[in-house]
Amino acid sequence: MLEKDQIKLEIQEESVYPNKEIHGKIIINYDGRYDTIVINSQIEDSSDIVKYIEMNGKKINYNYPRISLFKSDLPNPKTVEFSAITTHIPKNISKVKFRTSIIQEHKEIANDVVFLEIRKKEVNDDMAEL
Repeated sequence: MLEKDQIKLEIQEESVYPNKEIHGKIIINYDGRYDTIVINSQIEDSSDIVKYIEMNGKKINYNYPRISLFKSDLPNPKTVEFSAITTHIPKNISKVKFRTSIIQEHKEIANDVVFLEIRKKEVNDDMAEL
């Protein structure tokens, strides 16, 4: 049986507005072998996606809700930092589920899930940012 917290997903923001960056960090505490780290994102009740725009300090343009990162391509196999963005405009509030997994030979070793809210931007919110 595997220990809890072998992989930990942290999202800096608790909620965001459309077109605002989301900042995440994956911490890998797993000492065994693994091939890839997978990040999935899903906006509940929507076909809209979260677009990954930065991975470990490098700008990327990845328009899919799932990204696989090979361990051999990671500069630091214990930490992954990413930025993402969505153009999704909720009716009021939408939830985004981020899920990350450690994969070894097509088998999931460990995972973590974090939720984030996307809020509809109101006119008063513009004034609060000033």
